[in-house]
Amino acid sequence: MRATTAATPSALDPGLVLRATTARDRDLLLEVYASTREDELALVGWSPAQKRAFVEAQFAAQDSYYREYYPGASFDLVLVAGRPAGRLYVDRWAEEIRIVDVALLPEHRERGIGSRLLASLMEEGAACGKGLTIHVETFSRARSLYERLGFVPVEDRGIYVLMKWEPGETPERGDMTPPAQVE
Repeated sequence: MRATTAATPSALDPGLVLRATTARDRDLLLEVYASTREDELALVGWSPAQKRAFVEAQFAAQDSYYREYYPGASFDLVLVAGRPAGRLYVDRWAEEIRIVDVALLPEHRERGIGSRLLASLMEEGAACGKGLTIHVETFSRARSLYERLGFVPVEDRGIYVLMKWEPGETPERGDMTPPAQVE
């Protein structure tokens, strides 16, 4: 998953690349986060300014939490054909690979990008004999993707379910070309 050159874009492979986030990416990362909260915020009667303030506060809290509790994690921006598509945060522990967060902008969802990101991590896990884990919101639409790829629930944590994939599980096949990594 950590190649040093970008993938060549084509009609079948739009050039999936990971790049380490920087402070300059804050607004984009906030946009990605905000897109994950749109459905639930549509249900509240807040003004756009109130919703924006809430999202900014929640993003800052989440970002601070991730960086404090996952100090060794890779915090990557997902690029498709050179354009921002989402984020992938992964912490590689001695006993497992923890997917801290994966989120795509709405226009990049349901296009196989998430499957390719996960399949690449699964290949990494299989190569080093480690399982993958992720906390998934119980109502998340992405949960069915994890289940199709062989993740199983291992612990109910209220609004989150801890899901795990073990090497040897067979993922749904498709375009599993791993993303490239750029410096």
